[in-house]
Amino acid sequence: MSEAWTDWDHIVKVDPDKELAPGDSFEDVCRTGTDALEIGGTLDMTEEKMQAVIDACAKYDVALYQEPSNPAVVVDDDALDGYLVPTVFNAGDVSWVVGAHKEWVRLDEIDWDRTFTEAYIVLNPDASVAELTEADCDQTAEDVAAYAELAEHMFGQPIVYIEYSGTFGDPEKVKAASEALDEATLFYGGGIHDYESANTMAQHADVIVVGDLLHEEGCEAVEETVEGATDATAQRI
Repeated sequence: MSEAWTDWDHIVKVDPDKELAPGDSFEDVCRTGTDALEIGGTLDMTEEKMQAVIDACAKYDVALYQEPSNPAVVVDDDALDGYLVPTVFNAGDVSWVVGAHKEWVRLDEIDWDRTFTEAYIVLNPDASVAELTEADCDQTAEDVAAYAELAEHMFGQPIVYIEYSGTFGDPEKVKAASEALDEATLFYGGGIHDYESANTMAQHADVIVVGDLLHEEGCEAVEETVEGATDATAQRI
């Protein structure tokens, strides 16, 4: 049986440390048409902040996943469909490749049936995630393709995630990653702000991830990106 994300076009990433846009509620977020909510952030995460968002979204009919930034913020909650755990393949600090993950396994009993990994390739050097992980963002399209192929075939990663957090990335690098993959699902996040940007990246990525837009512009803007991603998928079929 295929994993849920193989049928997704769009994800909303909710940062528990940020407020929703004025006038929006978590009910509005859950009704944007997105396929899933991914709850997580890079800085100032706590278990309490994570739990508050989970509680606010649990009663709505949308897939709900946590993306924990470190073992201390993992929430054990049956309302979650699962955990999507980043491992940053181009990190300079090995803690973000296997170190933090090893500590989680050592300190906790993992629900492996609901725990999956995302092979991150971080490409915006100014992003918080790049600074935190000391990522080497100076990667050509050929480098990105090689990371993607490595992630899928040598490390068995079910998801490859091209992360440009804070800026719109290079479609050619996303295309290169897509062409390098056989079965793994390609996520893209960064700078998606309207129909056109979502549609452009969804020509190559399987799933578009929207985060900052939710908090800065609100649910109506997110709905536009859902439409852009969905239309791109229909165009590829």
